[in-house]
Amino acid sequence: MQAPLVITTGEPAGIGPELVLMLAARQAVDWVAIGDPQMLRDRARQIGLAVELLELSPGDPLPEPCSGRLPVWPVALHAECWPGRVNAANGAYVLELLDLAVAACLDGHASAMVTAPLHKGVIREAGNDHFIGHTEYLRDACGVDEVVMMLATDSALHGQVENQRQALRVALATTHLPLKDVAAAIEACSLERVLRILAADLQRWFAVTAPRIAVCGLNPHAGEDGHLGREEIEIITPVLERLRSEGMELEGPLPADTLFTPRHLEGVDAVLAMYHDQGLPVLKYAGFGRAANITLGLPLIRTSVDHGTALDLAGSGQADPSSLGVAIALAADMVGSR
Repeated sequence: MQAPLVITTGEPAGIGPELVLMLAARQAVDWVAIGDPQMLRDRARQIGLAVELLELSPGDPLPEPCSGRLPVWPVALHAECWPGRVNAANGAYVLELLDLAVAACLDGHASAMVTAPLHKGVIREAGNDHFIGHTEYLRDACGVDEVVMMLATDSALHGQVENQRQALRVALATTHLPLKDVAAAIEACSLERVLRILAADLQRWFAVTAPRIAVCGLNPHAGEDGHLGREEIEIITPVLERLRSEGMELEGPLPADTLFTPRHLEGVDAVLAMYHDQGLPVLKYAGFGRAANITLGLPLIRTSVDHGTALDLAGSGQADPSSLGVAIALAADMVGSR
């Protein structure tokens, strides 16, 4: 029997727990959540959902899927929790959810992991001063040198992209960095590793036999021949030329302000942006709530939602579980591809 997907419920004061409960209330689930069972029961009662929790341990078989029932691997909260009110004492709890999911994937008790949003500030306040985000934490937990963060709209999750107005995949050369640190982080060796991982995993998980990747420049107008910055001339272009000589299909470096238009995106399988807010605002405008976050380059499958903890919505029952549903469906398809 195939091991189940595991879903971390994320920041307990955010919308993650109720997104998981909403999906379980609406459909028969063949996956297991990780979180505090009493917190989940309290949240279900608060938002008016009738969901039965079934507490299991890693390795236990799942029951026959049935709507209104949620299998859970229990992890206890470290402190009381109220929707919308974060508590730094629960920062370690959120990391325990991730650690259990990673261990289960590596041990074969889970086939993939899907993550609900966490609150980076809470985890830092809990004493993890160097915590940057899910992507970097999972990289270090799995002991790999480089991972790639990629978001994709739901219509671009499988195979070749056909309609760029609705379908878009955007990967990042750097992830959660202050803007002032981005230029120094664009290094030839790292950029080359990112492009190799992106191309390989587009082939592996998305059935793209010969990935065509468009690469953004770092500077306005892609540096305008060195007048607006020399990173394109000294770093990005030499890397692209070296990889092209090996047969990779790479375009760029291209100005980001015109790259994200249908004419330039035609036939492109993914865009590599140089930093977080260069590429992700465009993708989220194209498909916010209908997209998933994928971490490429890990020895396990990890997908996630395309949004944050939405503390203002927590406990209201008004949050939209669509992105979590997309992330779960994508993880299941990736498991099938493997």
